Amino acid sequence: MAESAENKLFIKRNSSPFLAVLSAEGIVPKLLWTRRMGNGDVLTAQEWKNGRVLTPEEMGSKEVNRLLKKIHTSEPLLLMMRRLGKKPVSTDIFLEHLIRRAKGRPDMHGFDRSMAFLRKMAAHADYPYKTVCHSDVNHNNWLLDKEEKQLYLVDWDQAVISDPAMDLAMLLLWYVSEDEWEDWVRLYGWEMNDSLHLRLIWHMMAQTLRFIFWYQEHAQIRKMLLFEKDLLWLNEYAAGFYH
Repeated sequence: MAESAENKLFIKRNSSPFLAVLSAEGIVPKLLWTRRMGNGDVLTAQEWKNGRVLTPEEMGSKEVNRLLKKIHTSEPLLLMMRRLGKKPVSTDIFLEHLIRRAKGRPDMHGFDRSMAFLRKMAAHADYPYKTVCHSDVNHNNWLLDKEEKQLYLVDWDQAVISDPAMDLAMLLLWYVSEDEWEDWVRLYGWEMNDSLHLRLIWHMMAQTLRFIFWYQEHAQIRKMLLFEKDLLWLNEYAAGFYH
């Protein structure tokens, strides 16, 4: 934070050029200026917002749904990601990444079953119309401005071009009860058909494994075990639909 008189700014160092487009689209707090320092670092200044993160209970709201839809249908975001050299990520690419990260790790309960499902269904779960995805939609990355009631999604370091179902999958798994999935997806603008259902389950499982690996690498065992619990549930859930 930088402060002068009554003005406050949020200063970041070496942010991605993607930040300017996110600001222009109203997805993050407004970008005010960018300056290159003598040592080569680039500083960016954004408006300081007096806000709070969303609670888990607020994540199923229409406002979250609406902002995700805006992100996934934004042509400026997609064009900038392409200019930055980002390539679309298919289910096969996700799977290859998981296989590489899995090497040398201790056995996990349910891991082999999950990987077998991901391998079997990867081609069926791919989606040709890929858009910009945030890829970490946990409630701590959603900021609500208390004064303007404006909702923002921050922390875009892991953004990818992929199936928008990837973002929806984790939001539904973490924050929306299963009996409300269909209604939430309909509010987004899609119908819960067999194809979409498979895409959601596939990405739920793949992303859960990704987070398990991350928490393993950072020795956060308690959180890793929570994701392992999700993985076991997903294995049973998938078995009920896909044989």
